[in-house]
Amino acid sequence: MAVPQKPDNVAAVMKVFAILEALAEQRDIGLSELSQRAFTSKSTAYRFLQTMKELGYVSQEEESERYALTLKLFELGASALENVDLIRLADAQMSRLSETTHEAIHLGALDEDFQHIIYLHKYDSQFNLCMQSRVGRRNPVYSTAMGKTLLAWMEDDRAREVLKRVSFVPRTEHTLISVEAVMDELPRVRQHGVAEDREEAELGVRCLAVPIFDRFGKAVAALSMSFPVVRYDAEKREEYVRLLHEAGEKVSQGLGFHDYYFEKVSETS
Repeated sequence: MAVPQKPDNVAAVMKVFAILEALAEQRDIGLSELSQRAFTSKSTAYRFLQTMKELGYVSQEEESERYALTLKLFELGASALENVDLIRLADAQMSRLSETTHEAIHLGALDEDFQHIIYLHKYDSQFNLCMQSRVGRRNPVYSTAMGKTLLAWMEDDRAREVLKRVSFVPRTEHTLISVEAVMDELPRVRQHGVAEDREEAELGVRCLAVPIFDRFGKAVAALSMSFPVVRYDAEKREEYVRLLHEAGEKVSQGLGFHDYYFEKVSETS
């Protein structure tokens, strides 16, 4: 019985992964040995290796001409693993926050252009009057508590560079509409570990957000709690921040960060 042939594109993908697996088994390797381990011809292996070099996944030593994997594959894998861990770890804390406060709880991160926050996960408010949102939705970085949180943990020059590319739109009468107006808030956000949206993104809605750090101390996401202004109790603000910090700390610890501490702040406005 004849063995069915795989389509050319499928066969090519299998050869690429065979080459990658062979490279993973040995720190550096020559073309001949690599082609043997990957069960492909030298010319085919060479062609794929040149493409992988151009894409940054493979390096080649000039003198020996031996090939090796770069860290780019590790970065891809680490990013995927971190995102899975982040949502899984955050879910338990978000569920606890939701049950404690009954308010809307969101997990967000910066998107690829750093100019928007994208919602990764959420728990809706258990009240009828609540903020409307959906996973995958984007909001401007300058008008959201989560956006200001993540800007605060960039280098100032980097945050300013991001904001200079933003097209500021006054979504409400409270929206910050200049680079300096946003930058002026960031030192306080870093000091106390909490940012606030005071009806800047949507009239009638206030939001508090705290950072989540990875094992390198990089702020990779933010955790927020949103309230209609008619239900926001300024006297409970310190308690809201405490609950958010406890949740942010536990998620950060799950990602390998163990130095989560901020000065306490009591604010009644």
